[in-house]
Amino acid sequence: MRALWIFVCLLALPILAVAQSGVITGKVIMAGTNNPVARASVFLNNATFGTATADDGTFTLRGVKPGQYDLVVTTLGYEDYNQKVLVGSKGVDLSIQLTQKVMMMKAVTIISNADWKKNYEQFKKEFIGVEGNAKQCKVINPRILDLIYYRKTQTLEASADEFLVVENRALGYRTKFLLKAFSSSNFTHVIMYGGKALFEDLPGSAEQKKKWQEKRDEAYYGSRQHFLRALYKNQLEQEGFVIYNFSRNLNPNRYPEPLIQQKLKRYTNINRDSMNYWARQSDVPKWANENVMRPALKAADVLRRTPQEGLFAVTFPNYLYVTYVKKREETYFKDVYRPLDMPNYETSVVTLYSPYFVFDMNGTVVSDSPLFEGTWSKAKLADMLPVDYEPVGPAKIVSE
Repeated sequence: MRALWIFVCLLALPILAVAQSGVITGKVIMAGTNNPVARASVFLNNATFGTATADDGTFTLRGVKPGQYDLVVTTLGYEDYNQKVLVGSKGVDLSIQLTQKVMMMKAVTIISNADWKKNYEQFKKEFIGVEGNAKQCKVINPRILDLIYYRKTQTLEASADEFLVVENRALGYRTKFLLKAFSSSNFTHVIMYGGKALFEDLPGSAEQKKKWQEKRDEAYYGSRQHFLRALYKNQLEQEGFVIYNFSRNLNPNRYPEPLIQQKLKRYTNINRDSMNYWARQSDVPKWANENVMRPALKAADVLRRTPQEGLFAVTFPNYLYVTYVKKREETYFKDVYRPLDMPNYETSVVTLYSPYFVFDMNGTVVSDSPLFEGTWSKAKLADMLPVDYEPVGPAKIVSE
């Protein structure tokens, strides 16, 4: 199977509230009443801040780093609640009403235990990972996953009604992920997922915590979170990023991927000549007329301020070609172009689905998520850091 996988994260919601502080307080009640909802989980999505409501429905989140967050409230029997908050210099008090969930009969898909295990192994590979940090990840409750594989479209779908708990012994986090949707296509090689995550520090000795910190820094440097922070601070060069406009066209000499996969499946172990023909087709480059346009772009060429403080927009024609010159790429990406005169730096290609995408000061995409190819497409749950993460040590330059 080829190395290229593309990720799209669907985590954006409309902006509903603005806070200006490192303290968020509030009260959670049942909609239409004044009855408090106790022991509901309240957390900031993809961050390390979380708590549970008290018996009177109140909660407090303290010491929150400035930036935009998705505040999530979830508890059994109620619809999940989401609200955007922009944390700045003043406190905010929220009044949250939860709507009781209408219990509906779910369609039941019966699959064998062997099929479930096969689907789970694919899900684990594509959502959590199998190499590097993923080798030290343990899923605590895998059976909460609802996994369905559609053979006709070669698509795996997954979802869960409660937190998927993953202990990451490489980075020192217990990640609780509320997976609302996941799909992986063997035709398009695109992985899409949406959900909410809460990070908790695992207990460990001082020596273990030091190792975790080093691994966290390693995961941070060169990541898209690192890139977006460097972009809005106008520190691309200092942080090791070089960006270019990039153009390319679909290769007219290559058949569509679904047709190639369909033919390979049809002729495997039946007709060797036909199978070899379609295998060669699979090796034909997807793109043609690829061009990295020099000179390199500056932050001001792609960055735009938005009317809302703390939010920034990124826009560019064609595609954006991003290199991180402090690390070398160890994975071969068949469909990611590399100029002959460019060293083997970590490289990502960004494709817009709309004229721009928006991100916040934490380096988190908050709307109109783009598509990532190359280095950033490798990022799985095993490499994920909280949005409020700050590195401790400097970036280590890895040479060839």
